[in-house]
Amino acid sequence: MSAFSTSRIVGFGHAVPRREVLNAELEAQLGLEAGWIARRTGIEARRWAEPSDTLSGLAQGAAEMALAEADLPRDAIGLTLIATSTPDQLLPPTAPLLAHRLGLNRSGAADLAGACAGFLYALVLAEGFVRLHRKPALVVAANFLSRRINPAERGSAVLFADAAGAVVLAPSHEPDTGILGVSLASDGAGYDLVAIPGGGSSRPFGPDLPLEETRMTITDGRELYVQAVRMMTESARTALDAAGLDAGAVDWLAPHQANARMLDMVAHQLGIAPEKVVRSIARYGNSSAATIPLSLSLAHRERAFRRGETLVLTAAGAGLTGGACALRL
Repeated sequence: MSAFSTSRIVGFGHAVPRREVLNAELEAQLGLEAGWIARRTGIEARRWAEPSDTLSGLAQGAAEMALAEADLPRDAIGLTLIATSTPDQLLPPTAPLLAHRLGLNRSGAADLAGACAGFLYALVLAEGFVRLHRKPALVVAANFLSRRINPAERGSAVLFADAAGAVVLAPSHEPDTGILGVSLASDGAGYDLVAIPGGGSSRPFGPDLPLEETRMTITDGRELYVQAVRMMTESARTALDAAGLDAGAVDWLAPHQANARMLDMVAHQLGIAPEKVVRSIARYGNSSAATIPLSLSLAHRERAFRRGETLVLTAAGAGLTGGACALRL
């Protein structure tokens, strides 16, 4: 085995906008009774960007925290990936700008659009890069979903939030670290369950494009919930099987934070105790791809992860695109 045949997460980071939006504010705006949001979603508050905030700026904050913990020379980073559905611009990608601002002058950089599962896909790609090239990689997930909310859809308008999370992966001398098992999944039959219909090449921006078609829409929330739970649970089981592990070996489950009921259902179906679920949904809402690294960084700041702990990360969202990985710290 090569001296650098595995990887390890050596830094966690996160950043959120300063503006905190409590449920009472949204319930008043949308004509909902007090407590409606928390009862249905488990969300009590979320962060929304101010008009002057930028996605790249928030991503930079999370990346700086992760890089500081990793304590690596900036020119050692060989790859920078951003998982986002809300880049600064449609073109060019945001990642090269982020790498430049961070002083990562020897890093490749690219955006990855994987919706709620984007961080998982970026992490798997980065892991392969680290193992093959023996260079560290920075993986950031960030979204400004507040700028894509359709207020006419009350059931979804209360979910979405803005946040960024980041990890640094580095080559490791030790066996059995990094990603031990992976399962990636998709189901295009659910392509339209959650979408932003307008603004792409099929329905480009123009004077005849209604504004609401550039906002996020959920066509069937119940079906989205059912399919996301199925995909997250099946992917997690397959990832554990690939790693040669069972649910009893899992120290922490970090699922995509879509709503509290989904977290509980996935954990129950996997046979993982509720106290092992990493959560940020109540305070920070649903920021799509950013929820997993945000949750990990917050948990790490509260009680630092220990070497040798086993985590399962799982997500599913628009596309449908999903997956899971089992990894050891």
